[in-house]
Amino acid sequence: MPLSAPFDTIAQVVAALLVLVGLAGIVLPALPGIPLMFAGMLLAAWADGFRHVGAWSLLALALMTILSLLADFWASALGAKRVGASRKALWGSVLGTFAGLFFMPFGLLLGPFLGALIGELWHGSQWRKATQVGFGTWLGLVAAIILKLTLAFAMLGLFAAAWWL
Repeated sequence: MPLSAPFDTIAQVVAALLVLVGLAGIVLPALPGIPLMFAGMLLAAWADGFRHVGAWSLLALALMTILSLLADFWASALGAKRVGASRKALWGSVLGTFAGLFFMPFGLLLGPFLGALIGELWHGSQWRKATQVGFGTWLGLVAAIILKLTLAFAMLGLFAAAWWL
C-alpha cells in the first residue's frame, strides 16, 4: 500500500537524493555509491507500495549491488597484484585516495597513484618499480570506477523500465 501523499513525496525526494549521492559515491571513495543508489531505489519502491517495482526487479538490483562491491574489490586488487604491489603500496593507495578528497579534482586522480608510489618506495623498491606499482594500482581503481558506472547505469535503466513499463 502506498504512503499518504505528504510522506510519499518526502520518501520520493529522499530516494532521489540517495540515488544522486550514490552516483557521486561511485567516484568519491568516501561514499558507498551503489549501495546508496540501491537504498534509494528500494525506498522509492516501498513508498509506492511496490506497485511499479516488484520483488524480481529488487532482487536483480540487489544482485547488481553485490556485484558492484565485488567488482570494486576485484579490479583494485587485480591492478595492484598484476604489478606486484606490496602491502605498503596498497595502504598508500588507500590513504592517497582519501587524502585526494581534500584536493579535488586532481587529488582524486593523483592521490591513489602517489599513495601507492610512496608506499612502494617506503617498502624499499626502486623508483621504476614503484612507478609501475603506482600506475597499476591507479589503473585498477579506474577500472573499478568504470565497472561501477556501468552497473549504476544498468541499475538506473532496470529501475526505470520496471517503473514505467
